[in-house]
Formats: sequence, structure tokens, C-alpha cells
Amino acid sequence: MGMRREHYPAFLAGDANVDFAEVISENFMVEGGRPLDTLRRVRAHYPVVLHGVSLSIGSAHGVDDAYLARLRRLADRIEPLWVSDHLCWTRTHAHNSHDLLPLPYTEDSLAAVCANIHRAQDALARPMLFENPSSYCRFPHDTLAEWEFIAAMVARTGCQLLLDVNNVYVSARNHGWDARVYLDGLPLQQVRQIHLAGHSPGELLVDTHDRAVCDEVWGLYAHAVARCGPVATMIERDGDIPPLEVLEAELGHARAIAARACRGARAA
Repeated sequence: MGMRREHYPAFLAGDANVDFAEVISENFMVEGGRPLDTLRRVRAHYPVVLHGVSLSIGSAHGVDDAYLARLRRLADRIEPLWVSDHLCWTRTHAHNSHDLLPLPYTEDSLAAVCANIHRAQDALARPMLFENPSSYCRFPHDTLAEWEFIAAMVARTGCQLLLDVNNVYVSARNHGWDARVYLDGLPLQQVRQIHLAGHSPGELLVDTHDRAVCDEVWGLYAHAVARCGPVATMIERDGDIPPLEVLEAELGHARAIAARACRGARAA
């Protein structure tokens, strides 16, 4: 489960019914103080995943060495299960947007992303996971489908995937893609973690993380797990955050769906 401030007491006491906690890396990339002490105390109870939002792996200017050094120090301190970030760009030399901005899916951008991934993985001395985006626009000069771009990125770098099933659903609805064709086009053997979340409905779906997972995303999750096998799964909630018990129940629903999907896949 994504660890949010509202639920810190349960995580610090070891009372949260979760198998691991995911935290936003940038919130803890500091040299000391209360944030790092909180994370160390949570780490005493749970394995931790570091999930970043500012690596900017799609930046044409390359990745930031100082950022990677801070992330490496945090990873060495916490010994996370893995380190992840997003397939996007967030900054230039002069400005960090703090938004996950879309990439054109071309051979030029693929080469830039792969060079940045090699550099980041070398700096961290571990393979990274990258999350598929939720997207709201396309570029007229795209030459690759999003899933083709991701598959090529994995093949060229050896990175792993953080499969956000809600993002697949949101992007597929927004662009008129078949979500199952998208999933089946990914190298699912490289999926190490799955994200589930809610989105805002409307003509354009928006990945807002402020409501429960919808039935359509649960169905797509079952489809994915039947092909991936058992994979660490996390519920993301960043707005209108309910009591921890509500999210634990949603996580229990994910566990039940995964168990049924895996049994069905083995029997087929």
C-alpha cells in the first residue's frame, strides 16, 4: 500500500495489514530529521519500495547526477525491495515541473530514454522499474504504439516494469485503444509490481487516485495477473483518503482476484 501521512501511526506501530509499504522517494531524500527517522521506523516493520516522481527519465538533457546520488544514499540506507519511477519527463536544466509529462513515441525519444535508464541503473547499481503513464494526448509524429515503446525499452535496457493497470485503462479509453491488446503487447514477464487506483470519470478520464478501483479496472487486473502470475500489487490513494481499514479491504479484494486468476491460469 502507498504510505500516506494519514496512516503513519498504523505503519509506525506495525499494525497495517500489508506486505510492504511504498513511499515517494523524494519525500525522504534528505540527510536526517523527522522524515528519514519515520521511514527507518516503518522499515523496521515492513519491506519498503521507493517510488520516485522526479527522475525525468525521458529528459533530452539526461538525468541529474546529484539527484541520482541522493537516491542512491537513500536506497543504501533503506535497502528497498526495488526502486521505481515513471516513463515521462518532468524537467529541463532550469525548471522542474513536478508534473509527469508525456513523451513522443519515436526512435529518437526511445534512444534518449534508454541512455538515461542505463545511466540511472549504473548509478544505483540495481535494475529499476518504470511505470507506464496515464496519457491524455498523442504526438502526430509518433511511430510506435505506447506498448511497443515500452517493450523496446525493456528489451534494450533490462529494466523491469511497474504495471499500472488503471493507467492502461485510462489511456486506452482516452485514445480508443483496446486495453487488453495493450497489456498483451507488454513483456509481462518483466512486471515486478502492479499499481491499482481510481480515476475521475467523464469524456476524458483522469488518473486522480481519489476514489475506489472501478469494476472495469478490476477486470483488467484479473486479465493481467492471469498472464503475469503472482505479482506484488499496491493500492494507490492520494486524494479523499479513507480510513486505513477501507484500503485494507480493497487490498483484500485484489488478493482474492489474483488468487482466482492464477488458479484459472494454472488449470487452463
